[in-house]
Amino acid sequence: MSERRVRPSRARARRGAAVAATLALSASLLAACDSSGGATAEGPDGAQTTAAAGESAPAARIEVNVRGGARAVPVDRVVELDVTDGELRSVALAPAGGPTEEAGPVEGAIAEDGTTWRADDRLEPGTDYLLRARVEDAAGATARRTVRFRTADLTLDQQTYPSVAPLDGETVGVGMPVIVTFDVPVTDRASIERHLSVDTSPAQPGTWHWMSDNEVHYRPKKYWKPGTEVSVDVDVNSVPAGGGIYGQMSRTVDFTVGDAHVYRVDAQAHHMKVFSNGKLLRTIPVTTGKPGFTTRSGTKVIIEKFDVKRMNSETVGIAAGSAEAYDIDDVQWAMRLTYSGEFIHAAPWSVGSQGYANVSHGCTGLSTADAGWLYAMSRRGDVVEYVGTDRQMTLDNGYGDWNASWGEYRAGSALG
Repeated sequence: MSERRVRPSRARARRGAAVAATLALSASLLAACDSSGGATAEGPDGAQTTAAAGESAPAARIEVNVRGGARAVPVDRVVELDVTDGELRSVALAPAGGPTEEAGPVEGAIAEDGTTWRADDRLEPGTDYLLRARVEDAAGATARRTVRFRTADLTLDQQTYPSVAPLDGETVGVGMPVIVTFDVPVTDRASIERHLSVDTSPAQPGTWHWMSDNEVHYRPKKYWKPGTEVSVDVDVNSVPAGGGIYGQMSRTVDFTVGDAHVYRVDAQAHHMKVFSNGKLLRTIPVTTGKPGFTTRSGTKVIIEKFDVKRMNSETVGIAAGSAEAYDIDDVQWAMRLTYSGEFIHAAPWSVGSQGYANVSHGCTGLSTADAGWLYAMSRRGDVVEYVGTDRQMTLDNGYGDWNASWGEYRAGSALG
């Protein structure tokens, strides 16, 4: 779990409506007077209805699915109003003390017939809300309805924050998955997944796949089409995540897919063929992993890039002082392919073996010139396909999403 002790601002976009709780409370009104001279009525639900000055209470009846004065209202409650014998003229739901950094007005819509209102969003924790509604009956009599309530308090450990990759505005390669990482585990995966969506132009089929309770990925059926515009909506704010945990914040990310860069490495032929949008640009001599350090076959995706990187064998389980130990401060043009430590990088020390033999500890070594050329054209999400070894790439070792069939990958969705 990451260190996250400060709640971020809850700026949100395109929040979808959740399933509403349905507590229907009738407003049986008791006569009283307010300071304006109009009739005020208080129902058994703790809400108040005030008629205009000089008018009796209207015939219209209002039902609200939140009780006036309620405490600890669940944050996933979607507030609703229903009217009989009248029409709603206006509805406002907002923090009682005014907007804050974390909680603002909750938008909603009155139905065309004026008999219902439903919030477009869920609620924020530990917030006092004030609901105001104005209703008019068939005789033209109007009244105002107010409901005050407070939502449940949630600690940070009761909320899960989503991080999203790619970054907003990023251009990525055709193999880049969408990755949503939660800092508190999600045990009700279906509840959360219902509030995750990916829209693409042009349209392409895709699916979510849960790697763990903390991480869910999305990929299309085939590599992204070059030029695709992708919009990701992680609409999980106040959505139940299981075990008393709720989504802490909603996120939206828009990114673009660049040219189709696909690099094909044959570990037996000791070369890499570099394709861009289907055109072969160059065939590069390489070296891959020697016996005992076999490079994995399968589909890999560039995770990150370093123009210079220190490489130390202890980070991949080779003890310092052993015959295979190494510690190189300034490896150039390094591009990570797996979490376990496979890179493409410049390896001037093995140029004599490149194109002829596999002598590395699992990385793919190129001349400095070739590595620099490839590095300059590459981006996160570009695809590197390996053949020629008996060691297979796995789904979870980096962006390994393409190492499962479409059916296998789709089976990883919580929604079937």
